[in-house]
Formats: sequence, structure tokens, C-alpha cells
Amino acid sequence: MSKTPDKGTDRRDFLKMAGLGTVAGGAALVAAKEAAADEINTAGKGYRETDHVKTYYKLARF
Repeated sequence: MSKTPDKGTDRRDFLKMAGLGTVAGGAALVAAKEAAADEINTAGKGYRETDHVKTYYKLARF
């Protein structure tokens, strides 16, 4: 009667996978955050005085 080891995941393998999953998840969050920041800045930087802003200033008497 020889016992063969169970081919399931043991504690060490689980901890390795949990650590890798944490690193991969963090990298995905950083990449998504950078992509979102690029989309926000495509409209231009800084204050722009457009027609609707000028209309507001005229009506508010600034």
C-alpha cells in the first residue's frame, strides 16, 4: 500500500499563486489608471475661454 500524493494545490502553491495574482492585479490597475489619464488630457490643458464662458461672464457682469 503506497500512498501517492494528491495532485491538488497545496498550501505553498496557493500562496505562490496568490502573490502572483496580487502583482498582476496591481499592474493592471496602474495600466488602466495611466490610460484613463491620457484620455482626460487629450482635450487640452488649462483654462479656455469659449463662447459659452464669455456669454456667462456677460450675463453675470464680470
